[in-house]
Amino acid sequence: MHVDDGEFVAVRGPSGGGKTTFLNILGGIDRPTAGRIEVNGSNLVDFSEGELVRYRLRQTGFVFQFFNLVPTLTAEENIELPMRLASKDGTARKARTKELLDLVGLAHRARHRPDELSGGEQQRIAIAVALSNDPPLLLADEPTGELDTKTGQEVLNLFQRLNQDLKKTIVVVTHDARVADIANRVLDIRDGKILGPAA
Repeated sequence: MHVDDGEFVAVRGPSGGGKTTFLNILGGIDRPTAGRIEVNGSNLVDFSEGELVRYRLRQTGFVFQFFNLVPTLTAEENIELPMRLASKDGTARKARTKELLDLVGLAHRARHRPDELSGGEQQRIAIAVALSNDPPLLLADEPTGELDTKTGQEVLNLFQRLNQDLKKTIVVVTHDARVADIANRVLDIRDGKILGPAA
């Protein structure tokens, strides 16, 4: 399969069909047993562990179903953390954190820890964390899976804005039929095989 720059792709299929494995391979978390994973002309299969770490830190942003925020850090500290790992200076980190809090509409929650945030707020902070190093590729695994209908729609609207306004390339693994309404393309994965557009 091929994903164009700035494309929004939804990946659907039954549980256990290989969707999360596909996303993990695309994101450099897992290595494939065969084939090529080419991103911007580079084959991830050939990357050393160090190169994969840099790829994950700078080229991709991950959004997970269960938010994966550090519970002892505030919202703004969670957003800053990937920038610290990328050795960005304090002034740049603070400015980017403020920009992202504004983007996700949670500047007023900057100093709150995850357990003081609602599920929807945690997911929006998780999206800000994924965007902290301004990666061109955003990968999301069931980002609405733990959210109620209204909050899930708000998160999907945010993904749509990121794609349309910031030109982020987005690949979302989901069971949520609403994603098809905002994606450029919907793929179906079954038994580890990409079958093309979902029926």
